[in-house]
Amino acid sequence: MKRIDVALKMREIGVVPLFYHPDIEVCKKVIAACYRGGMTLFEFTNRGDHAHETFSELVRWAKQQMPDLVMGIGSVVDPGTCSLYIQLGAKFIVSPLLNEEMGRICNRRKVLWIPGCATASEISRAEEAGAEIIKIFPGSTVGGPAFVKAYLGPCPWSNLMPSGGVSPTRENLTEWFSAGVFAVGMGSRLITREILTEQNYRKLEEAARNAVETIQKIRS
Repeated sequence: MKRIDVALKMREIGVVPLFYHPDIEVCKKVIAACYRGGMTLFEFTNRGDHAHETFSELVRWAKQQMPDLVMGIGSVVDPGTCSLYIQLGAKFIVSPLLNEEMGRICNRRKVLWIPGCATASEISRAEEAGAEIIKIFPGSTVGGPAFVKAYLGPCPWSNLMPSGGVSPTRENLTEWFSAGVFAVGMGSRLITREILTEQNYRKLEEAARNAVETIQKIRS
């Protein structure tokens, strides 16, 4: 899949779930539940020992079970790790920070690079380095929807994707999308500790479906 296709799918779905767990079977159940709920992109986060091995297995598994699922990797902060995950099949790379060398590596391979930014100057630098989508991180503490709305006033060409502090509620999603976000990243407020403890993956599927449908209604 070309990076432009990945970007367009992100805009279409409007939400990218993100998750890490050391148990690959838990990961599979979470990914499958989100997928059934209409979230056909998934960001596995690079946290914990041997995360790259788990990701490699998940990519192979997803190709067999959900061939249209777009798997990406998050929490990547350096060029070496970026290259590793591209080799393992990541279709997009998300970072909590801005590292232009990661951008050069992704651009060379035509892989979608989403750096994390918290200021107008960082966003501008990221776009100069070739980033099509900018992660606003941590979304709730850098100014929330008000920051997005204020920034897009003079810079309406930017595609912003907040992560951190995004909830699957209609109220929260309305605030973000009314401010003009391109998409949102959603982690523990979607894939809650309660769901994981109870292994209630049907509840996760329903929450994912409701979030996707809510975003479509807000946009329309």
